[in-house]
Amino acid sequence: MTTFLRDTSIVFTREFTPSRREPLGLVFEMLQPLLFLFLFGSLLQGAVAGGSWQWFVPGILVMMCLTGPMGSGFNLLTEALGGSLERLMVSPLNRTAMLVGRTLKEMAVLLAQAVLIILLALPLGFELHAVGVIAGLALLVVLGVGLGSLSFVLALKSAPDGTMFYLVTQWALFPMLLLSGVLLPLDSGPTWLRVVGLVNPVRYLVDAERALFAGRLGDISVLYGAAAAGLVALIGLYAGTRAMRKGI
Repeated sequence: MTTFLRDTSIVFTREFTPSRREPLGLVFEMLQPLLFLFLFGSLLQGAVAGGSWQWFVPGILVMMCLTGPMGSGFNLLTEALGGSLERLMVSPLNRTAMLVGRTLKEMAVLLAQAVLIILLALPLGFELHAVGVIAGLALLVVLGVGLGSLSFVLALKSAPDGTMFYLVTQWALFPMLLLSGVLLPLDSGPTWLRVVGLVNPVRYLVDAERALFAGRLGDISVLYGAAAAGLVALIGLYAGTRAMRKGI
């Protein structure tokens, strides 16, 4: 266990150092969520029951959780194409620690960006329910761990050209976003669209986040969202660990 924690710390430091040295890059990655927050969110004023900001801010955070972790395998793919990953694989570092360290780095970035979004939303009218926000961020981390791990698996499977990584991430991202109700409620859509949305695990997380950010900790949607996030995390960690141990 001591060796595993040490290796995880080494990988986390290796991955996080470039982001720490260039914090403006993290802000640049948030341009799209910020535009949605200030422009699209303002258009929803009065159009969503329960307050537009309480409804929209959790959706923006889930969108960030999708776009960030799902694309996190890009760095791993770059290392695989450049040959540095192959050299890393023959090092004495624990393979599972390589996965966990990279995933923790993505979660640290996600949490920092989520906190910034919440702080910027406060002057706009967002009401802060501290316990619900903390629980919501914890759920985001759980989902992000699973998505990030699956992204790493996809990156390893896409070597040596990386074509499959770009195709799958682009084709999977937008349907998952649109069928989760992040930007617009699915309740107003046609029946077939609502039925298709039921098989999207992100939809349950969106509902859970909105309940938590509104202070409704005992809402049944929180249980469904936690189950969906946990399932994605378990699948991702299992597949990711197997892929990292097998290597390229």
